Amino acid sequence: MIAASARLPEVPGLVAREDYFVVHAPRQTGKTTTLRAIAAELTASGKYAAVKLSLQSGAAFGDDIGGATRAILAKASREARLSLPAELRPPAWPEGPDGDLFGGALAAWAESCPRPLALFLDEIDSLTGATLVAVLSQIREGFEDRPGAFPASIALCGLRDVRDYKIVTGGNPERSGGPSPFNIIVESLRLGDFTLGEVWELYGQHTAETGCVFTDEAIEHVYALTRRSALAGQRAGSGDRRPDEGAGDGAGHDRAGRHRPGAGHPGPAESSGLVGAPPA
Repeated sequence: MIAASARLPEVPGLVAREDYFVVHAPRQTGKTTTLRAIAAELTASGKYAAVKLSLQSGAAFGDDIGGATRAILAKASREARLSLPAELRPPAWPEGPDGDLFGGALAAWAESCPRPLALFLDEIDSLTGATLVAVLSQIREGFEDRPGAFPASIALCGLRDVRDYKIVTGGNPERSGGPSPFNIIVESLRLGDFTLGEVWELYGQHTAETGCVFTDEAIEHVYALTRRSALAGQRAGSGDRRPDEGAGDGAGHDRAGRHRPGAGHPGPAESSGLVGAPPA
């Protein structure tokens, strides 16, 4: 694993300044893993209660703001229980009108927490329509109450940049000012693609853990194929596959209809020298 601090070095400073910001990255670049590691480091410093929370559970509810928010908060309780010591976890979520459930919950948590609260809201762009607007609006409304009565720092994390959120919610990306959820965002960070050096490091860790040796040509071939995702590259090299990436239709697509790069061609193990036996 690549050190989280090396992949997003700006984040600790943004949290220290009580900033709200965006982190965006393509799929399979290690975004969620990196966010979780950064949150753990911030909490371990003793200065913050930091946690990565996924909003994806709200996606199935569409414009049902109340249903989406309750699903999000139920998942948040579980994630906080797994990631934080008892004294930093949220209280029972307060009830309220659908349009204030999310903001009211974050306010109650910030007020009860003995440390400033830093939240990484992952998969924010899985929400759509009225639910996305409601969540962003409640964050904007609570911003001025930080850090004592609202999270000190919030990162909106997903595939899109902040300008794209503005388009999705019906705003003009060229316009600033006014009570927009976006004029509180001070920075938009893109999680960079894995470099060749990082791919080498990841495969070196894999060799150390499993004894499976990869030739120089294999690693460079995987990097050339993926260019973006060492995680996908590791699956390609090892033959591992996520449950939703089954054999597919035999024409280079997985079960979800996504194209699999390199499908129908020899994989790194076949064409570039994967050595399956442990080193002598």
